[in-house]
Amino acid sequence: MEEQFIRNRLSRLRQEKQVSERKMSLDLGHGTSYIRSITSGRSLPSMGEFLYICEYLGISPAEFFSEHAPA
Repeated sequence: MEEQFIRNRLSRLRQEKQVSERKMSLDLGHGTSYIRSITSGRSLPSMGEFLYICEYLGISPAEFFSEHAPA
């Protein structure tokens, strides 16, 4: 259940930022399919990568996990 929340939340936040999975992956210093591998459920980011994703999205980790926080 938590993994599904992470996948869905990341997808929603990325879409609200209006950035493609490919661009976000490259901006984070990974291959073109990095974000897609997370949102499809094939992998999860490490804690360090999760913090970097939050920074990229301009939110705190607490905001990431708050369903009511503005994206």
